[in-house]
Amino acid sequence: MLGFLKVAFTPIKSLASVFFLSAFLLSGCSSLYIFQAAYEEGKILWRREPIKRQLQDPNLPADTREKFKLVLAVRDYARDAVKLKVGGSYSSTSYVDRPVLAHVLMAVPKTDLRPYTWWYLFVGEVPYKGFFSEEAAKADAASFEALGYDTGIRSSPAFSTLGWFNDPLLNHLLQYDKVTLAEVIFHELLHNTLFVKGAVDFNESLANFVGNHATIEFFRDRHGEESAEHRAAAQRWKEELEFSGFLSRLADSLRALYGKNIPEEEKLRRREEIFAESQKEWARRTASQPAHRFRGFSQLKLNNAVIFQFLLYTRQLDLFDSVYEKEGRNLARFIDAVRKALREGGDPFTAVRSILNP
Repeated sequence: MLGFLKVAFTPIKSLASVFFLSAFLLSGCSSLYIFQAAYEEGKILWRREPIKRQLQDPNLPADTREKFKLVLAVRDYARDAVKLKVGGSYSSTSYVDRPVLAHVLMAVPKTDLRPYTWWYLFVGEVPYKGFFSEEAAKADAASFEALGYDTGIRSSPAFSTLGWFNDPLLNHLLQYDKVTLAEVIFHELLHNTLFVKGAVDFNESLANFVGNHATIEFFRDRHGEESAEHRAAAQRWKEELEFSGFLSRLADSLRALYGKNIPEEEKLRRREEIFAESQKEWARRTASQPAHRFRGFSQLKLNNAVIFQFLLYTRQLDLFDSVYEKEGRNLARFIDAVRKALREGGDPFTAVRSILNP
């Protein structure tokens, strides 16, 4: 699942890739879980229908036709301008015969921001587990809560198999606006192109960065800087960066509290104060921005699992921005520089920072 972030107001993210791919290729989960995951993934792949063939249908609704053409244009741009590994991904469509693609569980200790992790073959430690049934996800969450964990469950709108298969466009994604649809595809294609085993926060933050910037550049080159699509994509990224900085400071405050040598009951009391104050601050900051894509954060019921869900996609976005500037604001060069830095191994964020300080 390289994504899955859909909580009422939140942006579309996809965490499905690790879930489907890992389970399909075997993991530490039960054989029944593996079989079901493989079966569900197999159905999606079996139902693929080429977009070009569908475009030949004279009865295809105009809005669907326009979005199909957009998807093909995004594929071309990802391959030719951004140099992403596209292959046959998003050249076809498929569908899921249930309201939600999958439900993803996260479990995080109440006085720590380090999540519980599951181990999957080929991708390593992953801080979430996917379910096809919301009831099953809730049952597992209840087990973790009984052990003293905070939990969070979210739905997944999309997935990537990291290039192992030609991922189709799931039909329900056609309900999204053009900017969101383009960002989802760029995000997932980055996962096909570059993936660091056991570093989900790095993979997701990097895909978030590339997905947003590729979308901005795509609509700029396609429609011009004054187009509604380009302005919307640029505004989305501005809001993403603003929320990322805010969330980073909130996480720092929580980590400082959790590191104190005080009783757990006191930590729990103080964290509620931090939660409440942070939400008041965010409400003040977004009061004049009713359309801000993260404005609803001030209304959420917070716990460590909810906080971590956001952190997974927003870690050190400013670092990526700095490297992007160093590489002349050229995404293809940026990705190549990141790939080369990662060859040294070790912490991927540290490796990327070395690009700025060789």
